[in-house]
Amino acid sequence: MRAFWTLIHRYLGLLTAGFLFLSGVTGAVISWDHELDDLLNPQLMESHSAGTPQAALVLARQVEARYPDIRVSYVPLHAEAGKSLALGVSPRFDAATRDLTKPGFNQVFVDPVSGAELGKREWGAVWPITKETFVSFLYRLHYTLHIPEMWGIDRWGLWLMGAIAMVWMVDSFVGFYLTLPLRRKQAAPAGGADKAAGGKGWWRRWQPAWKVRWKGGAAKLNFDLHRAFSLWTWILLFILAFTAFSLNLYNEIFYPVMSKVTKVTPTPFDTRPMADKQHLVAPRLAFDEVVERAGAEGLRRGWDDPVGGIFYSQEFGIYMVSFFKPGGDHGSGGVGPALLYYDGVNGKLLGQRQPWKGTAADIFVQAQFPLHSGRILGLPGRILISAMGVVVAMLSVTGVIIWWRKRASRRVVVAQRQGVARQA
Repeated sequence: MRAFWTLIHRYLGLLTAGFLFLSGVTGAVISWDHELDDLLNPQLMESHSAGTPQAALVLARQVEARYPDIRVSYVPLHAEAGKSLALGVSPRFDAATRDLTKPGFNQVFVDPVSGAELGKREWGAVWPITKETFVSFLYRLHYTLHIPEMWGIDRWGLWLMGAIAMVWMVDSFVGFYLTLPLRRKQAAPAGGADKAAGGKGWWRRWQPAWKVRWKGGAAKLNFDLHRAFSLWTWILLFILAFTAFSLNLYNEIFYPVMSKVTKVTPTPFDTRPMADKQHLVAPRLAFDEVVERAGAEGLRRGWDDPVGGIFYSQEFGIYMVSFFKPGGDHGSGGVGPALLYYDGVNGKLLGQRQPWKGTAADIFVQAQFPLHSGRILGLPGRILISAMGVVVAMLSVTGVIIWWRKRASRRVVVAQRQGVARQA
C-alpha cells in the first residue's frame, strides 16, 4: 500500500510542481502589491497639490466627460493625504460596432485637489509589461496564468488553477501519510507500561521526519527540506490549497456545494444572472444618490465606519457600497469591510454583508480571501503568507529533485541488471 501512495505522491507532485512554483513565487511578491506599486509608480500614486480635496464623485464625472467610451465603475470616496485617487473604469457597449469599446485602460489616477489626470493604465495587462502594469501582471499570473479567452469563455485560467489546487489538497494528505513511520510487527504488549513505551517508540521513529540534517550532504539536505518543511507548515499549506480552490472555483463548485450542505446567505451577485456584453445594465441612479442612501442606512444600523468606496457592476446592474476609513481598503486585517448592495435601476436595497456576522458558513465564506492572502491577521499575516510563498516554491523544486535523483538511481539499477543478464 505504501508503494502505491508513494507512486501517487510522485506523479501528483510532478503534475502540480511547475504551477505551484509559479504561484509560490508570485504569491510571495503580491503579498506586498500596494507597497510595491507605490514604490514603482510614484507618478501615479502620489499627489503633491496643497489644498482641500474635491469631492471624489465630481472628479469621477469629469473623467467620464473626458472619456465618453468608458463608465467609471469604482470610486474611492476619501483620498489619503498625499495620495492620488484611483478610479476604476469599464468599457461601454458600442451600438454601432455591437461590441464593447476598447479604451486600452481600466484605471485612471487623478489629483484629488487639482483634479488633474496623473495617468492611466490597464490593470492586469498581459503585454507590454511595464513598471505601471508589473504588479498587476504578477497578480493575474498568480491565479489565471493569463490564459486568454477561448470559445467565448474567459475562465480557463481560473479553472486550471482551481483544479491544480484540488490536486494539491489531495496530495497534501498523501504526503503527510508518507512521513508516518512504518508500524513494526511485534507481540501484543503485556501491560499498560508496554503500551506507553510502544507509543513513545512510534513517536521516536517519527521525530527524524521533522528534522533537517544540515550537514548530511546535498541529497539528504534536499530530502529533509522537502519532508520537514512540509510537516511544519502542513496546516498552512492545506489552507492555501483549499482557499485557492474555493476562490478559483467559487461559482462552479465551492458556493453550490456550500449552499447544499449548510446555510449560507447568498449575495445579490450569487442570485442574479450576469448579462452579456450586448445587454449591460445602465444605472438609473447616479453614484451620488446611492452614496447618500447608503450613508443614511449605515448610520441607521449604527455602523462606525463611513462610506469608503462605491462600485457599480454593469454586468449585474448592482451597486456595492463599502464602509471603511481612508486606507482601510488595503486589507489591514479581519475579513474585509461592511457592504451594502443596491439595485442600479430602482435603487432597492438588495442585501448586506457585515464582517464576522451571519451563519458559520457566511463567516467561513468571508474568510476565504483574507485567509489566502494573510490579510485576516493584518501585517503579520501578510509576512507569513509571503514566507509561505517561498516555502511552496522550495517544496516544488526539492520534490522534483528527489524524483530526478531516484529516477537516475533506478536507471543505474536497470542498466546493471541488464549488464548482468547479458553476461549470464
